[in-house]
Order: sequence, then C-alpha cells, then structure tokens
Amino acid sequence: MANVSRSPWLLHYDGSSCNGCDIEVLACLTPVYDAERFGVVNTGNPMHADILLITGGINSQNASVVEQIYKQMPNPKVVCAVGTCACTGGVFKECYNIKGGADTVIPVDIYVPGCAARPQSIIDGVVQAVALFQKKHEEIKNNTVTK
Repeated sequence: MANVSRSPWLLHYDGSSCNGCDIEVLACLTPVYDAERFGVVNTGNPMHADILLITGGINSQNASVVEQIYKQMPNPKVVCAVGTCACTGGVFKECYNIKGGADTVIPVDIYVPGCAARPQSIIDGVVQAVALFQKKHEEIKNNTVTK
C-alpha cells in the first residue's frame, strides 16, 4: 500500500449509467467492502477531491459537467473510470447521445472494466488510484523542493 501522508479524498460521479456500477461503488464505500480501509475518504466536493471515480458514459448533457468537476479538482488528481460505459461507452456506445467513455472529455488514469464492475475490481482500481496519487504527489513535492 502506498505511504500517503494524508488520506486522499474520493469523489464519485455518475455520468449516465444504468446505476449498476453505482450500486457496486456504493457497496464499496459502505462497511460491507469498506474502501476507506485502503486510505480514502469519501467527499462530495470536487474542490477537496483527489480521486474522481466516474461511472456511466459521456453524453452531450454531462460532458461539460464532467469537465467542470475535473477542472475544480486540485493537482495532483487521479481519474478512475468504473464500468464498461465509463471506459468505452459500453453497450450504449453506438447510441446517438453517447460520445463514449470518460476519456472523451477528461484524461483517465485507471480503467475498471465490467458490466457491472464487481466490488473487488472497483476496490482494486481504488488501490491503484491511491498508489498513483501518491506517486504524483511525490513528483510534485520533489519538483517543488528542487526548484
């Protein structure tokens, strides 16, 4: 596990999912699977979030919202796309209103495939996101000290 000097804060956003992945993400954040044991704290404010967990595909209505949430997050930040829809657009990929996965509007660091993504896979993605956040945090810290 990464040695984070503080607990990274995690923000969950539902793009346009069928709620299958959302239910699994919520299960991960409750005591059943308890993702907080891996050092994350759930938040509802993008200005406090270090990790964005996004579910669902991107459409014309939520693309600007996703971009705004991403821009409001402080650096360093990590984006974790959960579920096939957030990764590629999923079964809705060819629909007139779906642009594709989250990476069509923001950079995605971690992909957690599945329809719906299993809690074990989501937790694995969160653990990877924490480690990547730690790495980015150290890089920024080292660049600041060096300059």
